[in-house]
Amino acid sequence: MQPPSDHRRPRRRRVAPAIAVVVGLLLGLVAWAGVPASAAAPAEGDITFTGTMRNAGEPVPGVEITVTTPDGEEFTGTSDDSGRIQIQVPRVDGEYTVAIDEDTLPDDVGLREGQEAEEKVTPSSLGSVPITFMIGESTRQVQTKWDRVPQLLYQGLLFGIIMAMAALGLSMIFGTTGLTNFSHGELVTFGALIAFLFNSTFGWPFAAAAVVAVVLGGLFGWAQDAGLWRPLRRRGTGLIATMIVSIGLMFFLRNLFQYFTEGRTQNYREYVTPSGYDFLGVTVTTRDLVMAGVSVIAITVVTLALSRTRLGRATRAVADNPALASSTGINVNRVISLVWIVGTALASLAGVFLGFSLGVTFQMGQLVLLLLFAAVTVGGLGSVWGALVGALIIGVLIEMSTLVIPSDLKNAGALMLLIIILLVRPQGLLGRKERVG
Repeated sequence: MQPPSDHRRPRRRRVAPAIAVVVGLLLGLVAWAGVPASAAAPAEGDITFTGTMRNAGEPVPGVEITVTTPDGEEFTGTSDDSGRIQIQVPRVDGEYTVAIDEDTLPDDVGLREGQEAEEKVTPSSLGSVPITFMIGESTRQVQTKWDRVPQLLYQGLLFGIIMAMAALGLSMIFGTTGLTNFSHGELVTFGALIAFLFNSTFGWPFAAAAVVAVVLGGLFGWAQDAGLWRPLRRRGTGLIATMIVSIGLMFFLRNLFQYFTEGRTQNYREYVTPSGYDFLGVTVTTRDLVMAGVSVIAITVVTLALSRTRLGRATRAVADNPALASSTGINVNRVISLVWIVGTALASLAGVFLGFSLGVTFQMGQLVLLLLFAAVTVGGLGSVWGALVGALIIGVLIEMSTLVIPSDLKNAGALMLLIIILLVRPQGLLGRKERVG
């Protein structure tokens, strides 16, 4: 049974602002694509060689790196005060030669034993190639498998708590509308791209860029609901049909992001390589602690609002029975719009933070979508606490699985757990049976 439509305002007046917001966001991306190459991404067809020169954890400025293209053209770059170096070269088929000028290294610093001063590189289809010259004495310590457990547990919990924000938004949208939103991963990508736009292209501080990304993410969610999902609900479109629409929206947004970013993986201007410190055998960075703290605060505020406020109780009532909630005077459409705003804002914030570990790329949604579905399914479809528990379980599982399987296959463990849960307890750990089917 579909919730009754709201007749207090004409349909055109409600849909037009949503269309205007979507058009405005797309025009913003078009403006980004039109920014000169010196301020934004490299020109089409270029490759960017990037790296950080460090000795014993300290940056080494003034180191010259020369990249020679397959046709013999040379490009030279010098590491800055933070040790970072970036060399933009044209894409040519064949092997590139990357060479370090040892004379530009400090007197007490040299190439590490076994490290050659020249390397051959064949770039992939991505637009970024890492520079991996090792200098100074090796600080590598041989670790046993069990020595890695504390660090992997820390990384898993950090990844899980960030993923929990996106999973919470996905679970809230499913709980109130029944929509299995396959385009939710692109909302994560949207947050990362907006933060990169304002931080690296416009030169804003990262904190301000992150706030703008969250605000525009929530606005983008409202526009989606008002311009697409609410009209479909009003027409009585079934859940299978709306799920297919979300799949189409996913591919549209992903290709749109690829078009504007030209398929390149970018990095923020700040906090990309923070220095860490040892705490109980775990390498911790201030950046990671801030991200974890902000994530916990955001999740806590949302969960308390859902359980303690009048609006939160109305949201839970709509999730349980939209028709009954409407008959008691609850504005169902307004509640669902609010859920979309909060859910997409959380996804955008998660995308901003994941941009550090995954890089700012149009493929980010593709990388995390199945993990998000695994998290909400393991925890319980439509359950707020289930999304949090599921995200933490998935985060720890994929990191700890690298003890026994290659890191490239670590996501397979999460998908295997998803299959087991669907076979043994399809409603999830904290879900209710009536929420499935």
